Amino acid sequence: MDITKVTKVARKALKVGYCGAVIVAAGSASRMGGIDKVMAELEGEPMIVRTVRTFQECDVIKEIVIVTRPDLIVPIGDLCRNMDKVKAVVVGGASRQESVRLGLNALSDQVKLAAIQDGARPLITWQVIDRVVRAAHSYGAAAPAIPVKDTIKVVTGGVVKETPDRKTLQAVQTPQVFDFDLIRGALKQAELDKAEVTDDCSAVERLGMSVKIVEGDERNIKVTTPMDLKIAQMLLEEMK
Repeated sequence: MDITKVTKVARKALKVGYCGAVIVAAGSASRMGGIDKVMAELEGEPMIVRTVRTFQECDVIKEIVIVTRPDLIVPIGDLCRNMDKVKAVVVGGASRQESVRLGLNALSDQVKLAAIQDGARPLITWQVIDRVVRAAHSYGAAAPAIPVKDTIKVVTGGVVKETPDRKTLQAVQTPQVFDFDLIRGALKQAELDKAEVTDDCSAVERLGMSVKIVEGDERNIKVTTPMDLKIAQMLLEEMK
């Protein structure tokens, strides 16, 4: 018996709100040493294709908008032309916040939940997406996370000021999923307040809202440096 198939069939029966995904791939990849990470190949295909395909194949995702740089609009559109959930490929803004806002604006009026994903997380699995979307359906805001392994220090001016209890710390991943109106309102308020938020959960937290944390995946890494790309390749080989 294929447990994965059985699980997928069972979950189809558990309805959630209509969920659209915004995949953000508009960065300059300044830490990649000249490698364009959006188009960097993993086993013969661009990283962005692997990210988008997982959302394409995930039952709880109904439509997808990709946000990218102007020079990649046509190439990414061509790469994803056979993925019917991809409704638009749009140009991003000067910041990640603005890029997310532009992506949300491109989703259809049917969307009740919005999943926001880093394009540079090509090893995301449908199981993580499914968990987060279902949690957001129940709680209004959710994100995947994994426990922090290292001891974290709060440092100011090269001097340790505080050592938080590692048991309370989690490394948050994407997709982060929200009630559509909630995330749009939260990002708008952050813009009005001229507040820079490090992730989309932070915008919601500023409003006093709670974010439900669900189990993430250690393999769901964000490719930021050339070393990350090598690690992603090794993990991909292990996942076969």
